[in-house]
Amino acid sequence: MIANEAIALETAPSSTAEPGGNDPHRFDVREVWYPVYYLQDLDKSKIMRFTLLGVDLAIWWDKTGQSWRAFEDKCPHRLAPLSEGRINEQGWIECPYHGWAFSATGKCETIPQQNEGGKAEQSERACVRNFPTAEHQGLLFVYAGNPENAKQTKVPLIDPLEESPDKWVCLNTFRDLPYDALTLLENVLDASHIPYTHHRTVGNRANASKVDLEVIAAGKQGFEGLWEEGPRKGTLGSQQTHFIAPGLMWHDLTSKQFGRTMTVVYATPIRKGECRLFARFPFQFASKVPATFIKLTPQWYSHIGQNAILEDDQIFLYHQERYLEAAGGSEKIAKAFYLPTKADLFVLAFRKWVNEYDADPFPGESFPPLRSREALLDRYHSHTIHCRSCSTALRRIQKLREMAGILAAIAWITAPLLAVIATENTIPTVAISTGITLGLSALWWGLGKLERRFYEGRDIPPRNLPEKK
Repeated sequence: MIANEAIALETAPSSTAEPGGNDPHRFDVREVWYPVYYLQDLDKSKIMRFTLLGVDLAIWWDKTGQSWRAFEDKCPHRLAPLSEGRINEQGWIECPYHGWAFSATGKCETIPQQNEGGKAEQSERACVRNFPTAEHQGLLFVYAGNPENAKQTKVPLIDPLEESPDKWVCLNTFRDLPYDALTLLENVLDASHIPYTHHRTVGNRANASKVDLEVIAAGKQGFEGLWEEGPRKGTLGSQQTHFIAPGLMWHDLTSKQFGRTMTVVYATPIRKGECRLFARFPFQFASKVPATFIKLTPQWYSHIGQNAILEDDQIFLYHQERYLEAAGGSEKIAKAFYLPTKADLFVLAFRKWVNEYDADPFPGESFPPLRSREALLDRYHSHTIHCRSCSTALRRIQKLREMAGILAAIAWITAPLLAVIATENTIPTVAISTGITLGLSALWWGLGKLERRFYEGRDIPPRNLPEKK
């Protein structure tokens, strides 16, 4: 069933406004709630920075109102970034340039340079633009459009998690990706790429088979799809797909082997050619053992593996979207792509939605200059520095490595002295000392190798490595 033949999705209740504005023929990508951070990665003592749809934001904790605030990252005085400032003793965000301070609504509370009795702070021009925020399902959302519409507009949530939050075990990660949110969504909606792109990570070429997709409902708010046979040649059962416009999708699969599993992706547009991915993997296992194993696994260790999976397609997606732009962009999708099978039906439905509802977040803009391969595989700036679990683990690994190196050096230096002192047991003493030195050196080397995994991804994806004979 093709998207334009599908049933229209139900509209939102009259008490709420649909995301994307009221125009039935256009999806306004600013009239939407977007996730910007996991709550666990925010620091209430610091001002965090994020760019949403090309607008720089300063995100900070308002201790008076006990909530997160999002301001445009520009002081109205001389346009200095507020994110370079501090949260002062009154609990206001303070500009680093001249000390202008702003309370939770963006109102200017003080201008240190004005004469006593001056009222310049009462002017609207002294206020900072304030974006509505909301906390749901462990995420901080920011409303990008008219603040008056925020309360009436639905926050895009994962419905099964909302219905029964206690029944799920969830793995979460995020990463700033060097390609568009549209490219990310198009990729994750395409389940047929997994056996090939992610061969030897989460896929296997041997599981590739025909993929007959069906779009069963579509409209301005997205579409719903079905893969009746499902992945791994039908051995796992049918898979449902939900695309919630403009930036949320999930695959939903229930199998006898693994229970119910979902692959959830939020794509938050940063600027042209860059987005933040929030990936969530909720599980309802038939057995308690896998859930216990997941809970015991350090989050930073899971993130290393998940970053590696993302890098399986990071390089070619970066170039693919530029080739599409050169071929005419989304509007020329039918001419640019050759899509002869039903495996591409969700890709077609997604691009049809983008074109029909004029939903490109950066119309007319071009991609930034090409990055090097090393920059594309950077993990530190795209994930580690923003992730509390990974940044903490990295600091501890670096300290442990430094200690192992110092102890190895001490053991190596003192080995000859021990041999001289232990005249009766020289050989065992030297052997023990040498063993300690080698052990500490191996630990130092191994920790160094682990440390690099927080900074950079592997250059050759596993699918391109020689097959073992």
